[in-house]
Amino acid sequence: MAEQLDIDGMIRRFQERAKAVRQRGVPPLEGPERKRFVDRARVDYMDYAMIGDAEASLDNGVLTLRIDLRPRAPEVG
Repeated sequence: MAEQLDIDGMIRRFQERAKAVRQRGVPPLEGPERKRFVDRARVDYMDYAMIGDAEASLDNGVLTLRIDLRPRAPEVG
């Protein structure tokens, strides 16, 4: 399986998933169901975005995702 793995493609798909979660609307839900939906979307986005930002390597059949969780410096410009 390792030789068939497209790591860059996998990372790209997670970036696309994060973007899709961010852009999708909230269905017509009320009360606790709406809160559950919004909370789940927030967690989904965070998970997908973290993996989408990962640096990946495949060494001896072991996939390693390196995710820098340090705060980013503010952009100047």
